Amino acid sequence: MSPAIDHLAVAAPSLEGRTLDDFLGVILPPGGRHARMGTHNRLLRLGPMAYLELIAIDPDGATPERPRWFELDDAAMQARLAAGPLLVHWVARVETTELPVLPVDVGPWEAFQRGDLSWQLTVRPDGTLPGGGVVPSLICWSAAAHPVARLPDLGVRLEALELEHPRADEVQRQLDALGLGERCRPGRVARLTAHLRTPGGPRILRSDEPLG
Repeated sequence: MSPAIDHLAVAAPSLEGRTLDDFLGVILPPGGRHARMGTHNRLLRLGPMAYLELIAIDPDGATPERPRWFELDDAAMQARLAAGPLLVHWVARVETTELPVLPVDVGPWEAFQRGDLSWQLTVRPDGTLPGGGVVPSLICWSAAAHPVARLPDLGVRLEALELEHPRADEVQRQLDALGLGERCRPGRVARLTAHLRTPGGPRILRSDEPLG
């Protein structure tokens, strides 16, 4: 299986709200908890092997001794999320943890497991997002099980993911080295734009526009 988009990460101040559900016209199914990171999520199928993850700090979870992923502990990120859920990152699926030398540091591999799901993910120790969220973190599923296999198909599909970055050439070298087909174009700021098809029509998620 070639490297490809595995999932989009939409961060939120809480999983209790239904802002994203209302925007997409579907109810995101429950996901699970990440005890090591003190977070939990809800998941939405976007295709045969892609999904959207709505992630937030778990109010019932223990506070980790490290910064949470997706910059959820960062004051600036929390201020942005106060306005509503926000597309913050994307994760690319690869077949092996043996990677070429990459121009952008995505962090070391860390192992995670929840039930029969087990995977390795690149996570920066300080919790920051590589390339302002435009450079994908990497995931390598270590078993046949994948979250999409157990998610209902609610008719939402990812049609395109647009990438912009002030150092677009560097980002593109990263994507090319990983064998990903996405293209990054120059922009004044790091920006993600996801085009989704939903039962109610097209919807767009942007990393600089919270859903308020």
